[in-house]
Amino acid sequence: MTSLAHVRTAVTRLDEVEKCADGGESYAVAGQTFVTVTADRSGIELSLPGDDARKVTEDIPGASVVEGGVLVPLDVMNGMQANAVIGRAWAHRAPGRLTKVSAAAASADGDLPRAIGRPATSALHGAGISTLAELSTRTESEIADLHGVGPKAMRLLGEALAAADLGWARPRS
Repeated sequence: MTSLAHVRTAVTRLDEVEKCADGGESYAVAGQTFVTVTADRSGIELSLPGDDARKVTEDIPGASVVEGGVLVPLDVMNGMQANAVIGRAWAHRAPGRLTKVSAAAASADGDLPRAIGRPATSALHGAGISTLAELSTRTESEIADLHGVGPKAMRLLGEALAAADLGWARPRS
């Protein structure tokens, strides 16, 4: 089960999203609505083409195709599913320039944990790091000094390095 708070977080993490001034709770990209919270606040309606809408109903039991997309009750999907379907609806409505940038960033993430967040991921990419192997060539203090990499990201990066049987580089003497 996911929550409205999770939906709001997932929506606002996407590029150039605006809350619609429709009196309800809808979100748009480039003036195109891609997600709307139902009036009773029990689900979300996503703007998706027919094939994508049908795929969502196959992946999430309880979701149903509606005119213009798919209706997904909050109590039948988890947070990962919510992130995926919201991202799919955003990509359907976003202009090509945004979807190209988003796809490039996703492919550049390599095997870095997504949970470190966008600021930390951007900082690492700016330092030429997009994989755990590249990260392991740097010291813990070098990474901690990067603007955008906070304590949570450092903890998650350390855990990811350990899980991959890697570690931080040793400080140079």
